[in-house]
Amino acid sequence: MQVHKYDVVIVGAGGAGMRAAIESGQRAHTAVLTKLYPTRSHTGAAQGGMCAALANVEEDNWEWHTFDTVKGGDYLVDQDAAEVMAKEAIDAVLDLEKMGLPFNRTPEGKIDQRRFGGHTRDHGKAAVRRACYAADRTGHMILQTLYQNCVKHNVEFYNEYYVLDLITVEEDATREDGTTYKQKRVAGVVTYDLASGELHIFQAKSVVFATGGLGKIFKTTSNAHTLTADGMALAYRAGIPLEDMEFVQFHPTGLAGLGVLLSEAARGEGGILRNSDGERFMERYAPTIKDLAPRDIVARAMAQEVREGRGAGPNKDYVYLDLTHLEPEHIDAKLPDITEFARTYLAVEPHTEPVPVFPTCHYAMGGVPTNIKAEVLQDNEVVVPGLYAAGEVACVSVHGSNRLGTNSLLDINVFGKRAGIYAAEYASTAEFVELPEAPETFVTEQLEMLRNSSGDQRVATIRAELQDTMDLNMQVFRSEESIREALDKIYELKGRYQQITVQDKGKRFNLDLLEALELGFLLDMAEVMTVSAMHRKESRGGHYREDYPDRDDENFMLHSMLYKDPGFETEGVKGIRFDTKPVIFTRYEPMERKY
Repeated sequence: MQVHKYDVVIVGAGGAGMRAAIESGQRAHTAVLTKLYPTRSHTGAAQGGMCAALANVEEDNWEWHTFDTVKGGDYLVDQDAAEVMAKEAIDAVLDLEKMGLPFNRTPEGKIDQRRFGGHTRDHGKAAVRRACYAADRTGHMILQTLYQNCVKHNVEFYNEYYVLDLITVEEDATREDGTTYKQKRVAGVVTYDLASGELHIFQAKSVVFATGGLGKIFKTTSNAHTLTADGMALAYRAGIPLEDMEFVQFHPTGLAGLGVLLSEAARGEGGILRNSDGERFMERYAPTIKDLAPRDIVARAMAQEVREGRGAGPNKDYVYLDLTHLEPEHIDAKLPDITEFARTYLAVEPHTEPVPVFPTCHYAMGGVPTNIKAEVLQDNEVVVPGLYAAGEVACVSVHGSNRLGTNSLLDINVFGKRAGIYAAEYASTAEFVELPEAPETFVTEQLEMLRNSSGDQRVATIRAELQDTMDLNMQVFRSEESIREALDKIYELKGRYQQITVQDKGKRFNLDLLEALELGFLLDMAEVMTVSAMHRKESRGGHYREDYPDRDDENFMLHSMLYKDPGFETEGVKGIRFDTKPVIFTRYEPMERKY
């Protein structure tokens, strides 16, 4: 068993992981572990932009940005974190510019900015141009730029190393009030080297999780095949809670039937959503900013149009994104990928035909709970020394119950940077935690069980059934009945998961084996998401309960916190303990969410 020792180990090489690595790599001995080659990470799929109140094109300021973030998240946003993000957004963009990112420019040579959903001036009075962009390939450009700078700073990458366990130890500790508790501390991670099939231990003073999202829980998703909730599941299995897992964002404009994303930038540049009658229906749902309302509002409006019989196509199951009134040269210059996707995947010419679209699973607002230093919390108050998280895997709660477009690329840069700085700072004074005896035992047993299993269940079949039930029961609209149906199916699938078999029994490049492990992560996180949705008996942001259609601030202005607890049972759910955490308010009180 090879044991590697680093001050800081970063798990994931997307935007958050590499932004952390740039900071940590200049301050401490740092390694980045990634299941993909870094420039293949899912950050590269982000299209539309990264917002900051630069005021290069229109008057703007960070307070308006904070307000939009809080209101867009339906007031479940922790406002201290939103203020940090909005204030540091300007430097985050300028940092990328200095690193060499080729932003689009105004005629005067400044970074250009465009409109995006939910971003307004003067506390909601009109849409504002806040999104900094590089055509519709902003995420791709960020990923390439960050990777080049990691190479510049000699960051060490371990590519195609799958992290399969988080090594923690527990120590007795005492709170200020005299009560005792078990303090978790991080010792390192166990990884699987895809090329050799060997396990490696990475011992570290600090570990940063930057593993991305969970979109493959759903069938219709804009997420890549590798977004299987690894980091969330590993933290959860290690006894760390997960926060606000019921809130999943469905991006309005996925290509109908496929889920491939068409950026909100298309509407920012003037694209219009229309139903089968040709009506610009968002004028009825959000009369002030129409097609640029927050994503949860637009996605529900689209689904409602289809429900009420105004959907288009042979099955009346989608609506249209209309770009035909825009100049072809303008579309091709500002939205080259979007137009190419429409032609490639649907054989639609966006210059002359409207593009069929329908909501697609896009982003998880919940995740591993952190504070504004990116430190992971083991309960509402206590941090796990040496453990950090940033990006979609984390829930610092800048997104609340609904993320605004372009705030994700901002989130990974602001809190990825913070994670790298604070992880290196902690490692500079901390000692290595002694590894427990044979820390690889759990992973070894898992792998051998899967290799030697003679069950009759196939990974692909269980995964497909999971995705189908989540699409059917846990998408834009939910109810007690649909949530229970999803949960019952998940329990059935978890039982069948114990009887799976993998066809490839070898060691080298055994993706069959790893997909079986990833399926376990998906099943665990689907269960947590569904249980969390069951407990939130209200509608807020991306979580819409048809049986509780109103927002209920009196009872549910709280974060959901779910803990793995084998001995706990309530409402027919075994092994998951539900708790809550207060929302942090600074300056904005909840009000009606009108657009």
